[in-house]
Amino acid sequence: MNTEQEGRIKIGISIGDVNGIGPEVVIKALADNRMAHVCTPVIYGSSKVISQHRKTLNLQEFNFNTIRSIHDLIPRKINLINCWEEELKIEIGSPSTLTGPYALKALQQATSDLAAGLIDGLVTAPIDKHTIAPEGGFTGHTEFLARAFNTNDYLMFLVSGSLRVALVTGHVPVSKIAGLITRDRILQKLSVMVKSLKRDFGVRKPRIAVLSLNPHAGDQGVIGNEDREIIAPTIQEAYSKGVLVFGPYPSDGFFGSGQHKNFDAVLAMYHDQGLIPFKTLAFESGVNFTAGLPVVRTSPDHGTAYDIAGKGIASEASIREAIYLAVDIVQKRQEYDEITAKPLAFSKLTGER
Repeated sequence: MNTEQEGRIKIGISIGDVNGIGPEVVIKALADNRMAHVCTPVIYGSSKVISQHRKTLNLQEFNFNTIRSIHDLIPRKINLINCWEEELKIEIGSPSTLTGPYALKALQQATSDLAAGLIDGLVTAPIDKHTIAPEGGFTGHTEFLARAFNTNDYLMFLVSGSLRVALVTGHVPVSKIAGLITRDRILQKLSVMVKSLKRDFGVRKPRIAVLSLNPHAGDQGVIGNEDREIIAPTIQEAYSKGVLVFGPYPSDGFFGSGQHKNFDAVLAMYHDQGLIPFKTLAFESGVNFTAGLPVVRTSPDHGTAYDIAGKGIASEASIREAIYLAVDIVQKRQEYDEITAKPLAFSKLTGER
């Protein structure tokens, strides 16, 4: 990586639920002085919230610069934008519908700056959907950002090194999953996945594994027909068009035997089918990346963890990796866009045709 270029990359960090571990892991990750050499971090939240968590954690050596807006950014320093001025009663470790909406305030302001091109990428600390919208209507960061950037071509992508797992369906009830597994939806997710592997991860000819919906891939229809009537024909159709896609594989045997190591990415049919093996293999290093957006967004692959909030034991590893990945993808996209804009110059440089 180009260290000089990295330091100029501006990464916004939305603070998440102020009563959860979000502020703690943000402070811990950014307390490493090397982080400001990787990028210029911008926390979207509240200086009072950060100061209270800093005091609770006894991390007084952590310093940041409070700025009025992104236009006052101090390069290679930790910056913080106050997204609200009112006092909040913070009860670390306790979910509250009084504080939940402030996580949304931070997210909205960070998203606005991201859409305006004022920051290069966004890392979102964990939120609690219920405290933000007790009556429902807020299903998660992924869906919020998809609406903000007016796209349905997005993909929840869990990443840890070469392990990459994406989902055909995301935050939906289990009772509705089978009805959402269609040819068009699978092809759409495969298309987003292939483009992302090439542009965001630098994989030139990605190999993709697709998991089955039913146990044992349906056992020839004995345990469901979706695998042989929908998933398998869709895989064959995509393969015939040049996509290196294989399956459907039953999830248990696929991960249990280590077959995931033979592929650049895995497409799971539903949330827990993909996330249980992923988090088992890469819980502390895993990152949630939203592929398909015109902007870069990552997050740690864990939640608010109220049970350990404020105790000083939450690991910052996942959010640190989320910041690193955001920086890496910003650079990868710049490189890819430059290469594809000048394919002739690139082919002369590499000797490829």
